[in-house]
Amino acid sequence: MHRFVLPLAAALALSACSSGASDSPAPAAVTDRIAAISAAVDRWGQAKTLAEAKAAAEEAANLVTGPDVPGYGDRDGNGTVEGAVTEGLLPGEQGEPGLTTEPGVAPLACLEPNVRGGSWADPQERWEQLFTAIDGWSEANNTFPALQSHAQRVVGWATLTLRGDDLSTAIEFAGHAKLHAEVLAQDAADC
Repeated sequence: MHRFVLPLAAALALSACSSGASDSPAPAAVTDRIAAISAAVDRWGQAKTLAEAKAAAEEAANLVTGPDVPGYGDRDGNGTVEGAVTEGLLPGEQGEPGLTTEPGVAPLACLEPNVRGGSWADPQERWEQLFTAIDGWSEANNTFPALQSHAQRVVGWATLTLRGDDLSTAIEFAGHAKLHAEVLAQDAADC
């Protein structure tokens, strides 16, 4: 009877590990991008002018979204694209690969809960959730905790900063973004 217990336990353990997500370390491109996002958020939080805060917020948002998500580019309208990249950290709106995904490769399990925030089977819906949260945000109604991806929450705070006209509010929003950037960095370090 015991000879069946070990093979059954081994089979169950293997099936639990093969949930479709890789448990490999995060690729250097992912950890480097997350470090760049964190650095942009730090500059945003230390900005001495609103223009500096907006430039850093633009960089942080562009590094997350990449060119395949609406809003990418010169978000602050100063004629320069901060954080210009050819690929976002997350998948594009039409399913274009992001650094956390590669065609034919399962997403890294260590990036799933916080960086990616779950499944991206419908990327258009995932980005629409962000845009809806941004449009619904108010001082009395913080809609960002409903977003599963901490990377998307950074984009949310950046977008609010870019829409604003007050340095102290921009610095406050950078503080919120910093908390989410720290979660991203911790997940990448834990991979």
